[in-house]
Amino acid sequence: MQSMTSTTLAPPRRRLPLELIGGWEVGLLVFMVLLYIAGVFINPKFFGQTDAISAILRDTARYGVMAAGMTFVIINKDLDLSVGSTFGLVATVFSLAFSTSYYDLGIVPSLVAAILVGLAVGLLNGFFVTVLRVPSFIMTLTMLFIGRGFVLGLTGGKTVSYSEKALIAPWFFQIGETNAFGFNNQILIFALVTLVGMYVLAKTRWGYETYATGGNEMAAIYAGIPTRRVRMRAYVLSSLAATLAGLMAVAQDKGITSQYGQGAELIVIAAVIVGGASILGGRGRLLGGALGAILVTLIDKVLREGIPMTRTVKVGQVEMQVQGMAQLPPGAVPAFLGLILLISVLIEPWIIRRNVFPRLWARVRGRPLPPIIEIGGVAIEGAQTKGSSASDRSMRARGPIGHFLARRDAAAILLAVVLWCAGLYLRPDFWGSLDNTFNLMLSFTEVGLLSIGMTYVIANGDIDLSVGSVLALSAATCAFLMKQMGFDPWQAVFIALIAGAAAGGVNALLTVSFGLPAFVATLGMFYMARGIGAWLTAGRQLSSFPEAYNLLGRKLIDALAYFGVAPGKGTLFYDIAAALSVQTIFMVVVAILAGIVLAKTPFGQMVYATGGNRRAADYAGINTARVRAISLVFSALCAACAGVVYVAFLRSFNPSAGQLRELDAIAAVIIGGGSIFGGYGTVLGALAGAAVIALIRALLSLQLILGNGQSFVMPQHWVNVFIGLILVVAVVGDIWFRQGDLAGSIRRRFSRKSGAAPETAHI
Repeated sequence: MQSMTSTTLAPPRRRLPLELIGGWEVGLLVFMVLLYIAGVFINPKFFGQTDAISAILRDTARYGVMAAGMTFVIINKDLDLSVGSTFGLVATVFSLAFSTSYYDLGIVPSLVAAILVGLAVGLLNGFFVTVLRVPSFIMTLTMLFIGRGFVLGLTGGKTVSYSEKALIAPWFFQIGETNAFGFNNQILIFALVTLVGMYVLAKTRWGYETYATGGNEMAAIYAGIPTRRVRMRAYVLSSLAATLAGLMAVAQDKGITSQYGQGAELIVIAAVIVGGASILGGRGRLLGGALGAILVTLIDKVLREGIPMTRTVKVGQVEMQVQGMAQLPPGAVPAFLGLILLISVLIEPWIIRRNVFPRLWARVRGRPLPPIIEIGGVAIEGAQTKGSSASDRSMRARGPIGHFLARRDAAAILLAVVLWCAGLYLRPDFWGSLDNTFNLMLSFTEVGLLSIGMTYVIANGDIDLSVGSVLALSAATCAFLMKQMGFDPWQAVFIALIAGAAAGGVNALLTVSFGLPAFVATLGMFYMARGIGAWLTAGRQLSSFPEAYNLLGRKLIDALAYFGVAPGKGTLFYDIAAALSVQTIFMVVVAILAGIVLAKTPFGQMVYATGGNRRAADYAGINTARVRAISLVFSALCAACAGVVYVAFLRSFNPSAGQLRELDAIAAVIIGGGSIFGGYGTVLGALAGAAVIALIRALLSLQLILGNGQSFVMPQHWVNVFIGLILVVAVVGDIWFRQGDLAGSIRRRFSRKSGAAPETAHI
């Protein structure tokens, strides 16, 4: 009897709480051990040392701290692409304030200034995403470019160092030093932030609210959870984590470079997703994000450190053994990290939610298969286009002027005219010439081609963040084939276009077939395409291409002269051919064809229907998957064309080709009347938006003659700040004025107060 009682009352086996750790984290630990053992075999000189683990954890610490904040954001089913720029901006503000070469402030004021900047970034991200309803990836992508522009503008592209002054504040700069126990103090901060974050996320109200908001925001609202405040809080935490990481970095380096924080957002997002968080929201643990950061850093180390090797070098008649390292070429690491991001994102919907491993194990044992978890729709998807007052006004408009002003792209066209007139007013001696007008079109061609393809994607309700990188990939492919492989120029061009279209095909496959949000799929391609391009050319600049190929970037008169059909000098046709470029003609042809297809063919109407209401389009018999796939491939193909033209125009390839051009293309479409939620957009409007961006860049680079005889030119580092601000204003205007009819609501409110009849209020 006693034995039965003791058996009945035996305490159950204790398990670790699933809110803190689960099987996913255990699997990560096992995989990291195996990867480290592989590193020991590959490079025993580094991984075989006792200090290797400490070095990996030190390099992980900053990314791990940022991953803690990013975990809250991703569980909320949002995204923060600005953490790398916040990291760099905070470090820059601290360095400029503290350095004797700049403001030479004390350590405390410098820290306060840096923390306030980081806090401001988080509050801005949260306010625009939650209150103004700007999609999170658009807002934080814009903040990424604005922050990067500030870093370049404030530093002037230079290095800032203050190693001597750091001696006056050892209590702060000791953060980056090794302690008495033999490891870096940043590891302690990483561990402390992880432990506190784990407790907050797993055991406090903040954590419960975060999981509820990310799992089902509507249900959370009905349950009384202030979801807007929860999402804003996550952005503030993410920004403050990036702030802490930036201060940890300057404490170690005692200085900064203009590239500080560049690419950190990829590592942080990949770490959180690899750590088990769901890009669809509502799932993730902070310990997983920390382990994911360690794993990503370990992979980075394995890829970067290389393999020791011995080469035999013959000097004269003497053979010498030279020790070296076989390393992957530049660009390989970002390409692998982009691939890791895409694979880890696919694990959630295709492995976890489909219960792949439990079902496989049950099948092996002959047991009933566990059910597949309902995947449902994509959680990160903004509200689609609603009927707006702009559409109503276009139907009520009278006369040609009224119809033009009712168009969504009218504002961009008028703004382009105003900007051109402003340039003419500021520098009539230079701006009004025919050569300058066509030179502006040369700088406009690249953005114009990108915006043509982007118009289709955005009208579909998708986004393509990879166009600048696809431009670089196609340009690298074309340059490599001609320079290194000796290909015929037109064969190289054809293969380069195929490479770009293939990148678009991968985007389409991930977005349409695998159901990833378009911005996640194209974000992975953003890093992969640029990495592969740099890998292909080994990070070098290539030049000296056949003249027949360079004609794509030359003036029309040069092409005519090459074929022996140039008109005589002094004729009108000669003057036009001498000013007009081949690439401009090519862009115009592409624009006309794309504009006709979008505006006048059934496929164009399918694009608008898909972006306006995808479910209704499906019910109407439209193959929305095919429409979206074709649009993504077309966007990449336009980017590939831009890459081919880029190499021909500059007569060289630079690995930085197309950098930040995705922001220009998105801004051009939105400025030109496209809606970030889909359903609207015209090629004419996109080209007008591209013209606005090209004119703004030209005006900012215009040399102005001041009253005292001196001249002034705006540093080009600041251009991207202006472009980013314009994009934010355009998106907010689309949400609140075009779709929300804010002006009409204000007008109707004043009409009711004045006692006007409802019919009068709408006139």
